[in-house]
Amino acid sequence: MSSLVDLSHTITDGMVTYPGLPVPVIADHLTRAAAEEIYGPGITFQIGLITMCTNTGTYIDVPFHRFGDGHDLTELALETVAGVPAVCLDHRGETCIELTDDDVAGLQGHAVLIRTDHSQHFGTERYLEGHAYLSAGTAEALRDAKVACVGIDSLNIDSTEGGQRPVHTTLLRADIPIIEHLTNLEALPATGFTFTAVPPKIEGAGTFTVRAFANCPT
Repeated sequence: MSSLVDLSHTITDGMVTYPGLPVPVIADHLTRAAAEEIYGPGITFQIGLITMCTNTGTYIDVPFHRFGDGHDLTELALETVAGVPAVCLDHRGETCIELTDDDVAGLQGHAVLIRTDHSQHFGTERYLEGHAYLSAGTAEALRDAKVACVGIDSLNIDSTEGGQRPVHTTLLRADIPIIEHLTNLEALPATGFTFTAVPPKIEGAGTFTVRAFANCPT
């Protein structure tokens, strides 16, 4: 027996994911009232219309997000983000998270999820400041361990002080997808579950919203 644990934020009209980025606009293309005029009384359909930045809610980054010669979402290898064996590493209370080679030994082909609990502030001003992130050395250790993908329940996997983004640079150059703005990691065991975070297959996009979830034994 197993249970599915949702690790994604709900996307709502006007929500702020990252400071300075456009907020989503969610509306009707076809309303139910308008549908009745087309199909007849009592026959209703709704067709929605969404305008949003690709970095909205819980989203995945692939190499094209950082590198012009990197692959876009159409070439994302599903085996790196679908039903992947996973671990959840608890680093609550830390700002700059340091992992060594020993910490990630044996995690080749695994999704590595970093729990900080910063996600509890999502949708507030507190979420946009003082977030937890990984060190440059941690990214190198994860790359060398050949992990499948890396996720974090925080504003950014990198520090946003200054313009350098060493974690994005190291992981995406090694074709290791990054999933940011995860949530509900407190519901996960440390090991023994699988992780999925699959985006739409969009040409020319290096990042997009995902429905991330874990499949946990019960």
